[in-house]
Amino acid sequence: MTNKKILFVCLGNICRSPTAEAVFRKLCSGHIELKNSAIDSCGTTGFHQGQCSDPRSVSSALKRGYNLSLIRSRKISVENFRIFDYILAMDYSNLESLKDLAIMHNFPTNNIHLFLDFANQSNIKEVPDPYYGGDNGFDHVIDLIEDASKGLIDELLGKELKVKNRENLQ
Repeated sequence: MTNKKILFVCLGNICRSPTAEAVFRKLCSGHIELKNSAIDSCGTTGFHQGQCSDPRSVSSALKRGYNLSLIRSRKISVENFRIFDYILAMDYSNLESLKDLAIMHNFPTNNIHLFLDFANQSNIKEVPDPYYGGDNGFDHVIDLIEDASKGLIDELLGKELKVKNRENLQ
């Protein structure tokens, strides 16, 4: 069985990373090999600690069948670097913050990646932050997250990975 521990990370953990957590959890539910995987999300900052996801994220996700209602914002902890097999950043800024934090606490960085490196349909490298944009930005985020989630599932199940920049994962 493929029981992996996956952590999705954005800045405040109220838009992108909780959406990724919910989407990935639901998509994994269709694969018996992944049913015991640990899936979580957090932010590199604690700006929204304990808060629910942004209502626009919740609404867009619900329209597509994803439930964010139980997810509460939290800040990454040093322990997360010990626990998770994959730590997936939504953008370059958070990727660098994660790598810096891991190095500062003597953890390897080979399990820290950009989430969209797993995407098969998109050439976009970063999941854009929809917080200050219009409502359609939340739908676009879900499209990107669904694509990358399917690619990550293929990776976890040992299928051929079609990653644009494979060297980023090694």
